[in-house]
Amino acid sequence: MTPAVSAARKAGIAYTLHEYRHDPATASYGLEAAEALGLAPARVFKTLVAAPEGKGLWVVVVPVDRLLDLKALAAVGGAKRAEMADARAAERATGYVVGGISPLGQRRRLPTVVDTSAAGHATIFVSAGRRGLEIELAPADLVRLCEATLAPVARPA
Repeated sequence: MTPAVSAARKAGIAYTLHEYRHDPATASYGLEAAEALGLAPARVFKTLVAAPEGKGLWVVVVPVDRLLDLKALAAVGGAKRAEMADARAAERATGYVVGGISPLGQRRRLPTVVDTSAAGHATIFVSAGRRGLEIELAPADLVRLCEATLAPVARPA
């Protein structure tokens, strides 16, 4: 059991785990999950770590077939600009490895933004804390558990 699954279980929310065989040579962890599970990429969300200027690290959850709009994130954070965190900083802050970073059960709670497109689905899929494991849950439960803000922070790839 990962910390993400423990967090969902402890919160008493409805969730389903989905496991698939992860290919270490894959270029896109999120698209790999969508394809392996036979899902529309718009329902599978990747967890990114970014830094709005002067605001520390933030967690951002966007669909795997879209990109993070750094200008939109900066605006949400009240900053002039934002940049992606380096992988090592993201791993240290969250306690997860890249490709398995979950918005749930992180080492320390970081400000979290979930793209508004999540609200258009009954359930979405996010990493359950390791490569090859996704957790399906209601977007409202994810937002509540992460104390997240819903904002339009994704842009076309």
